[in-house]
Amino acid sequence: MTKITLGKGINLGLRHAMENDPKVVIMGEDIGKLGGVFRVTEGLQKDFGEDRVIDTPLAESGIIGTAVGLALRGYRPVCEIQFDGFVFPAYDQIINQVAKMHYRSMGKLKMPIVIRIPFGGGIGAVEHHSESPETLFAHVAGLKVVACGDPVDAYWMIQQAIASDDPVVFFEPKRRYHEKAELDETVPPAYPLHKAKVVREGTDATLFCYGPMVKTCVQAAEAAVEDGRNLEVIDLRTISPLDLPTIFESVKKTRRAVVVHEAPLSLGPGSELAARVTEECFYHLEAPVLRVAGYDTPYPPSRMEEEYLPDLDRVLDGVDKVMGY
Repeated sequence: MTKITLGKGINLGLRHAMENDPKVVIMGEDIGKLGGVFRVTEGLQKDFGEDRVIDTPLAESGIIGTAVGLALRGYRPVCEIQFDGFVFPAYDQIINQVAKMHYRSMGKLKMPIVIRIPFGGGIGAVEHHSESPETLFAHVAGLKVVACGDPVDAYWMIQQAIASDDPVVFFEPKRRYHEKAELDETVPPAYPLHKAKVVREGTDATLFCYGPMVKTCVQAAEAAVEDGRNLEVIDLRTISPLDLPTIFESVKKTRRAVVVHEAPLSLGPGSELAARVTEECFYHLEAPVLRVAGYDTPYPPSRMEEEYLPDLDRVLDGVDKVMGY
C-alpha cells in the first residue's frame, strides 16, 4: 500500500500506460521539463524522452489537431489542456473531428484520444482558470466525459481512458490534486470506466456528485448524521454516458435525490440526471429531484468564489428542502 495524492495517481497511471504501450504519447504546454503547471507529468519526459512527452506550442487547436493525425496513424495521444478555460480554441477540433471521425468513417477509423482538463474552482485563480465546462462536451455524441474524484480512481481511470478506443474528455478536479489516499496497485480496479460508485450507503436521500464535489458531499453526509439523516453518496464518475442503472437503483431505495456540481445550474449535468430520474422513477419519488450548483453567471473573481461554489451548507440546505416535501 502506498499513500498518494490525486495528482500523483494520474502521474503513475500515465507512467504505467506508457510502459505498457509504446504508442501512448503525451502532449501539452509545459508538460515536459516543467512537468505541467500542477506537476502532474513530472519526471515523465526524463524517463520516456522528448519524442513521447512533447512540449507543444501554446496552441490548443494545434495540440488536438496533431492528436487527430497521430490517432489516425495508430497512436494513443494524451493531450493536456493547461486549464479548463483554455480548451475553447480546440473546441472546433474536438467537436468536429475527434467526436465525429468514427461515425463519419462508418466505424473504420478510431479516435483513441484522451483530453485531460483540470477543472473547477477553489484555488483562488483568475478568469479562465476555474470553470466547469463539462456539459459542453457531454452534449456531443461521440465523446465520453469522465471526472475522477479521488486518488485511487485517478490512477485507474486514466489508464482505462487511455486503453479505450473512444475519445475521452478526462476532467481532473484541480483543487483536489493534493488529496491523499492509500493505493494498492496489485488490486485490480474496482469499477469499469463508466460505472458510478456508491461512496457511502444511506437510506434517506441520495447525493449525486462527481469530481471536486465528492468530498464536499461526503462531508455533508457525515454532518447530516447529527440531524438523524442517513444520506447515500454516489460518485457518478462518468457524466456521459450516465450509469443509469446505479442511479435508478439508489433513487428507488432512498426515494429522494439531490444533484451537486460546480457547473452552472441551468442545463447543467444535474438537469439531465433529474429528467432521467423523473421519467424512470416517478412513482418511487417522495420529492422532486433538487439541484445544488454554481450560479448562472461567469465564474466570479477569486475573492467571491466561496459565495459561488456549492459548499457543505448549501448541500445541507438542499437536503433540508428535499426532506421537507
